[in-house]
Amino acid sequence: MIELDINGTKRSVDAEADTPLLYVLRDHLAMNGAKFGCGLGQCGACTVMVDGEAVFSCMTPVSVLAGRKIRTIEGLGTVEQPGALQRAFIDEQAAQCGYCIAGMIMRAQALLEKNSSPSDAEIRRHMMPNLCRCGTHMRIVKAVRRAAQTMRAEADKPKSAGQT
Repeated sequence: MIELDINGTKRSVDAEADTPLLYVLRDHLAMNGAKFGCGLGQCGACTVMVDGEAVFSCMTPVSVLAGRKIRTIEGLGTVEQPGALQRAFIDEQAAQCGYCIAGMIMRAQALLEKNSSPSDAEIRRHMMPNLCRCGTHMRIVKAVRRAAQTMRAEADKPKSAGQT
């Protein structure tokens, strides 16, 4: 058994040590946000975050994840209350077929947690490992820019009484 911290919840999984995280997420935990695209770490459809870094889950064996924090698209928001990046991708219509979007959002989340005001060039450079075969790259950049603005505005809001 391997214990994983996924979206803040401890999950015990019975998997071989060399099993890719993507297969554990999809096959063992029914978390289908991360997609299988190439299995070679060349497309980014499987991107999740591990300790704040974007990683290809198809290339990451579960044996290296004990004690590390894993975040998936399921941990950013819900259908009823999407996270800032999810909302921006919806508002900017950044998805066409949608296959790459979970990976794109997770890679963008990793960027915005480190750099709340990235330039377009920084966004493009950071997003480069993830591919969108539908060609919505300009809308993806626009969505990341919009989410950055929203996240900065939310961070700048004064806390109301009782909030910490």
